[in-house]
Amino acid sequence: MKKLISQKQAIKIMIALMSAVLVFHTLVLTGVIPYAIVWAGKISAADEMRKLEVISILVNVFAILILMLKAGYIQNKIPVKIFNVIIWLLAVLFSLNTIGNLFSESGFEQYFFTPLTFILAVLCLRIVIDTKPK
Repeated sequence: MKKLISQKQAIKIMIALMSAVLVFHTLVLTGVIPYAIVWAGKISAADEMRKLEVISILVNVFAILILMLKAGYIQNKIPVKIFNVIIWLLAVLFSLNTIGNLFSESGFEQYFFTPLTFILAVLCLRIVIDTKPK
């Protein structure tokens, strides 16, 4: 997989995809996109949606920050091992999310977010193959 895509490319793609997901969740939170198509179609109240969307937005912002730190876009002295552990955890989160999306009652979530979360999980794995971006 190292020859198919570099770690730097994987990080850039992930940041771009996660930024788009961040915009999507912001649109759901603001009511532009109906919340019936997210969270497996099981949200029953706007208050519940707000809590879950805020959590999703925070996770996405955190992941983007970790990727930017790992890539060196933001200077830091944090050991690479810490970023790798977090990115492994993100890979697990995206893998579980992929499984959850497969069983969603929302067709949009099944057909759009299942492949997206699968791609994000694979990109996370690609990023942690090397210890430093090249």
